[in-house]
Amino acid sequence: MGNEQNEQISRAAFEMFNTGDTSAAADIIAEGAVGHDPALPEETSGPEGFKQTVEGYRTAFSDLKLTVEEMFSDGDYVCTRWTSSGTHDGDMMGIPPTGKHATVTGISIDKIQDGKVVESWNEWDNAGLMQQLGLVGEPAAASAG
Repeated sequence: MGNEQNEQISRAAFEMFNTGDTSAAADIIAEGAVGHDPALPEETSGPEGFKQTVEGYRTAFSDLKLTVEEMFSDGDYVCTRWTSSGTHDGDMMGIPPTGKHATVTGISIDKIQDGKVVESWNEWDNAGLMQQLGLVGEPAAASAG
């Protein structure tokens, strides 16, 4: 499968976060696919795990907007730099809504084989999100030595 097709698969997965429509998840996420997200307590697995991740973030941020800033691919891998924003107006893994709007950036790498995502690594500014929501304080300034 070519790089352009792989990028379309990754883009379709990102779009599900915007629409909340995960009906095509099984078409693009392989059974047993592993999703790594530092904010989640454990890795996700397969289309159902992906659907739960989308649902969880959209429950916490009903107006969630994920924007693909840049995407490139090499072989089986697609790298995406993205920005996500939304208002924390729902439960987020036991954290009650703060009503605050937040914007974070991240990078995701998807491994695609036979037309489906088989593994995904996500790194994003979770600490920045917690600060914007007022759940943790600003980091202390480093003192000069």
